[in-house]
Amino acid sequence: MPWDKELEAAREAARLAGETALKFRQRGFAVEVKPDASPVTDADKECERVITRFLAETFPDDGVLGEEGARKESRSGRRWIVDPIDGTRDFSRGSRLWAILIGLETDAGVTTGVAAFPELGETFWAIHGGGAFRNDEPIRVSSVSGIEQAVVCSNGLNQLLDRPGHAECLSRFWAVRCLGGAPDAMLVASGKAEVWIEPTAKPWDLAPLKVIAEEAGARFFNYDGGASIHGGNCIVCVPALEDELRRFVSAAFPPVR
Repeated sequence: MPWDKELEAAREAARLAGETALKFRQRGFAVEVKPDASPVTDADKECERVITRFLAETFPDDGVLGEEGARKESRSGRRWIVDPIDGTRDFSRGSRLWAILIGLETDAGVTTGVAAFPELGETFWAIHGGGAFRNDEPIRVSSVSGIEQAVVCSNGLNQLLDRPGHAECLSRFWAVRCLGGAPDAMLVASGKAEVWIEPTAKPWDLAPLKVIAEEAGARFFNYDGGASIHGGNCIVCVPALEDELRRFVSAAFPPVR
């Protein structure tokens, strides 16, 4: 199948980075605060080096975009997008809800994605047209069709509640869960929740999650109606709730004229 070699490389890069991060967990690490007030650790930086080095050796013509500063121009028209530790706050405080995110972006969009959770022993992955998997077992979104029976997940709930209409929207769901970006997205992809709302995101937060969620049967769209990892935000949901959620964001964020 197309992208098999790329998927194998991304999974191996994630495995190597996971081993690296767990070593830092055992021996300790320093935490710094970046200009945007988010934390970064020695583990983030070294994991990004491990991932980008491995991918550069395997696909020397591909470009790279990493959260912690890795940049490489592409000679192939393809680019690897990397978040070496998604959930650095969780990692730095001893939570297991952090992930290694690797996605391959081409002219056709994100075609390959891996989201590995080393401390949970779970790796989610997908390639475009090939379905979505967790630890080699197929995953699929749920069949829930009503918002009153649905579970909604949100990253940055404190940001969400400050925005018009969001609190009212969340109150209609059966339950609200807030585990973090990648864990929330994978709950939807694996049928354990129905909606993930991400009010603020960078491409490395979304690249692999988009293709995994879509291959599991979910819908992915931005607040402005687009469907890009560069849109700055996203909603991922089961198909039955797409129209209702699109109406919500359209009312909460009308187009700028």
